[in-house]
Amino acid sequence: MCSLSAARSGSVTMLQPIMHVLNVQRIILASGSPRRMQILQNIGLQFEAVPSTFEENLDKSLFPHPSDYVKENARLKALEVANKLAGDQIVPDLVIGADTVVAMDNTIYEKPKSRDDAINMLTGFSGRSHTVYTGIALVSPLQSSVITSGEVTEDGKFRLNLFHEATDVMMTDLTEEVVKMYIDTGEPMDKAGGYGIQAIGGTLVKGIRGDYFNVMGFPLHSFSRTLASLYQSQHSQT
Repeated sequence: MCSLSAARSGSVTMLQPIMHVLNVQRIILASGSPRRMQILQNIGLQFEAVPSTFEENLDKSLFPHPSDYVKENARLKALEVANKLAGDQIVPDLVIGADTVVAMDNTIYEKPKSRDDAINMLTGFSGRSHTVYTGIALVSPLQSSVITSGEVTEDGKFRLNLFHEATDVMMTDLTEEVVKMYIDTGEPMDKAGGYGIQAIGGTLVKGIRGDYFNVMGFPLHSFSRTLASLYQSQHSQT
């Protein structure tokens, strides 16, 4: 059974060798998502939430795959916040950007723009499988002695590590009544694809293949594995 407490146990184990380093770093989550904050809080990570003001208006048609689209959104969110805080007395050691979308039949679905939009999304997902993609961007100062790998940004100020996770979700058959009553709860309107697997929307999901937390909006295992790898050299020196 998957739960936040179970995830905390596993991820703390994965990050435990570097937790003494992480705990003295200034870590920023460039998002105001309650789900993302909850996931990171439950693994014991100390961070500040500074939501990005980047306007998510990229032309989806310019990206060959949804994974490219979410990674670019995550990159721009993280860099916007990193640049905004670069003049602080204590410069962030790590800025985490994230972006999540749902994709099906070559169409990318973000948060519903209206009730009708939510109805159309959920009706289209009924009885079918779709994929949830989350892009993660990890931005650190170029002069960091802890993270020494990653792409150097064009302005020469930061190192950037990008990755994504994909999870397949099978939705049960949904009647018009169920769709409308679910939307009446208000839950779908701030969630990519128009549903939240961690709450009432979980009753609509027949099954998943992949990371459950990715469907919530943050790929916990991939994040922990990547972070452990990036910080491993520092751990080996201490």
